[in-house]
Parts: sequence; C-alpha cells; structure tokens
Amino acid sequence: KKPTSKKPGSKKASSKKAGPKKPSSKHKVRFPGESASYRAARDRLLDAEIDLRRTIESVAAQRRSLPTGGQVPQDYMFEEIVGENGTGIKRKVRMSELFAPGKDTLILYSFMFGPEMASACPSCTSILDGLDGEAPHVMQRVNLAIVAKSPIERIRAWAKERGWRNLRFLSSAGSTYNHDYQGENAKGDQMPALNVFVRRNGKISHFYNTELMFAPSDQGQDMRHVDMIWPLWNLFDVTPEGRGEKWNPKLSY
Repeated sequence: KKPTSKKPGSKKASSKKAGPKKPSSKHKVRFPGESASYRAARDRLLDAEIDLRRTIESVAAQRRSLPTGGQVPQDYMFEEIVGENGTGIKRKVRMSELFAPGKDTLILYSFMFGPEMASACPSCTSILDGLDGEAPHVMQRVNLAIVAKSPIERIRAWAKERGWRNLRFLSSAGSTYNHDYQGENAKGDQMPALNVFVRRNGKISHFYNTELMFAPSDQGQDMRHVDMIWPLWNLFDVTPEGRGEKWNPKLSY
C-alpha cells in the first residue's frame, strides 16, 4: 500500500484548543491612563450593554403591541384644584376629561398618600421630584396626571412644599379608582402603581399596568416595577457602589 502524500501547502491540525474569544472593541475611543485590562473588561461590558439595549427595545415593542385591555367600568370622578393653593378653584373632573384633544393616551401614577398616612411615601415623593421636571416634555405627546387618595387640599399642600410646579394632581377620595387599578390593596393600604389608559372611538380602556409589582423578584432585588420613571436608581447603577442593600430615599436629609 502506498503511503499517502501530503498535499502541497497542507498543515498539520493543531492539538491546542482555542482560548476564550476576546471581546472586540466596537469603537476607537480611549480615555487617559486606561490599561489594557480595563479596556478588555469595558469592552465585555459594552457588549452586554448593547444586548441590554436590544432587549429593552424588544420588550418596549412587545408592550406597544399589547391589545387593548378591558373597558373602564365607569367614568371615574376625581377632584383637582385649578390655580394656586389659596386662590385656586376646586372642581370635579371625570377621567374622560383628562384626555386633551388629539391625545388619546393617559398615564396615571398612583401616589402613595392616603388620608390615614402621616406623610407621603418617601419613594413616591422621590419619583415625583424627578417627574415634575419631565412633565412638560411628556405632556407634549400624552396626558399625564398623579392620583392620590388624600383630600386634594392636602395633596396640593404637599406639592407646594416639595416645589412641584408642573404635575397635575388628582384626588381619588370617594372613588373606587385606586381599588380597581391596584392603587391600593384589599386592606386599603396605598400602592405605587402606574397605569396607562387609551381612548378608542370615544371609549376608554385600560392598556398597561406595571405588573412587575405582583411578580416574584430575584434574590437581592425588589420589584423594580417603576424603574422606568425613577432615574435615581439608574444613576446609582453606573457607580461602583450600585444601589446598595439598605439605602432608600428620605423626605429630608
């Protein structure tokens, strides 16, 4: 039997296993004094951030494509004060009146500030501290209001103390809105829920609720159901200290 001859240019297969694939940098930007090990770690993180960005958009697209939920059982009645406290006019306003002409989406955030509570929820207050500045931008495209169970005078007094100028506040006292849309539990305790409603052909229907509040959370995490409107924690997420385990916002420091 003739020995097989090698083909010209053929190489013997290497017995070495390929090492782990090194991350490839997606850009050429570098910062003063950074090391090769830092760049390698940062490139791995960048790959994860790109994946996260894609996932966020994929989930957002899935959320946008939700079918319309149930029609609201009633045209809920709220109270609000139009104008400054002391000189403002208290009036009743129905949910249908919260839809401005040409804007068929309504975002309602349930603010934990019930009549039996000694003060407003610090976490909700932190959320609204940030949201007050964004409200004028948000309301260019959709309707936005904040709902709490306390009397409207108490809600507006708290808003004045915090320096909130742009948010629209509603009292749901005397209404079943909080109960119906998870702004309070069966015991009457107030809950931090965000709901979205839509108007279609003159009828108002539910579209979305931050249901992560009701789902099991992973160890070391809370529900994070309203992280989308709470920039505080996202800022901590870019620091070495992170969110921490015990720290929470307070009403004063």
